[in-house]
Amino acid sequence: MSGNSAGKALVLTCFGESHGTCVGAVLDGCPAGLPLTVDDIQVELDKRKPGLTAVSTPRKEEDQVEVLSGVFNGRTTGAPICLTIRNRDAESEAYEQIKNKPRPGHADLAAILKYGGFGDYRGGGRFSGRVTAAYVAAGAIAKKLLATLGVEVLAHTVQIGKVKTVKDVSFDQVRENVYGNAVRCAVPESAGLMEKEVAKAAEEGDSVGGVVEAVALNVPAGLGEPVFDSLDSDVAKMMFNVPAVKGVEFGAGFQAASMRGSENNDAYAVQKGKVTSLTNNAGGIIGGLSTGMPIVVRVAFKPTSSIAKRQRTVNLEKMKESEIQVTGRHDPCIVPRAVPVVESCLALVLADHALRAGKMPRVIKA
Repeated sequence: MSGNSAGKALVLTCFGESHGTCVGAVLDGCPAGLPLTVDDIQVELDKRKPGLTAVSTPRKEEDQVEVLSGVFNGRTTGAPICLTIRNRDAESEAYEQIKNKPRPGHADLAAILKYGGFGDYRGGGRFSGRVTAAYVAAGAIAKKLLATLGVEVLAHTVQIGKVKTVKDVSFDQVRENVYGNAVRCAVPESAGLMEKEVAKAAEEGDSVGGVVEAVALNVPAGLGEPVFDSLDSDVAKMMFNVPAVKGVEFGAGFQAASMRGSENNDAYAVQKGKVTSLTNNAGGIIGGLSTGMPIVVRVAFKPTSSIAKRQRTVNLEKMKESEIQVTGRHDPCIVPRAVPVVESCLALVLADHALRAGKMPRVIKA
């Protein structure tokens, strides 16, 4: 298996490389009749577009999506939906100079060993964060599908470097504030500190990582297929398909390891005639199934690997130790642009499981 597809009822296959002709996606299994326009997809892609802020790469891709199939007269047809995004501002010269020197932190060496040196090394090729544009394009469709069930998916930055936002951020704050600042943080005061953290690292020729939190509201209970297709395992796998992700947690996450059962257990109550839990340490998923509570997942990103500082590496052509100083255009922190990517990944998994559970019809007539 090539590993380029995810999902079972709603199947995403993505293609393309960082400096190739384009990146894109084929989304198969989308119900027919869903109202869909290019603008519906473009508005999501614009959230991760490079070159928009001071904390982003200066590479300026317009990221204009083209819908090649699966949509007719403004509605999905039930056929596979093919989406392409052209690469129009790739500069590959810097990569020619270092193609025999694997960059620390990147997949260069592992890819050379796996593919015998035939892989596209420009900009990281298939391993580049550029491929996540395809996730966001497909995620826009998944979000529209989920909206037919009343499900809303949100994401925001909760940490950059050593700067963390306040713990109790309201959903309204996320909706209103995230795209009003360069770091995609829901708390303006924290956003300012995060921007300074990124700027300081960039001035020193370095980079920082961080954490993105995604939340899904109004998710029906019972999504998930234990044991190997549990909802949290599928969400985690999808998140790990995003380059630079090094950790995923749900609800209380790793903090649960230092809690007692009496603290971590979510006690039940009856509110407005429905059973609910008084806390949400489970993050909306227990036993691999959605509980009806908000799904809360946090995704940790490592610092951008391409930095201006000199680093130790090897010259594969001469098989000698060497040094490398990476040039080119790179994000000093990829976290802000990862926010819509994380949001899209969660939406894709939830839409897939909603279809598998029969929560969505195969023809949408509304």
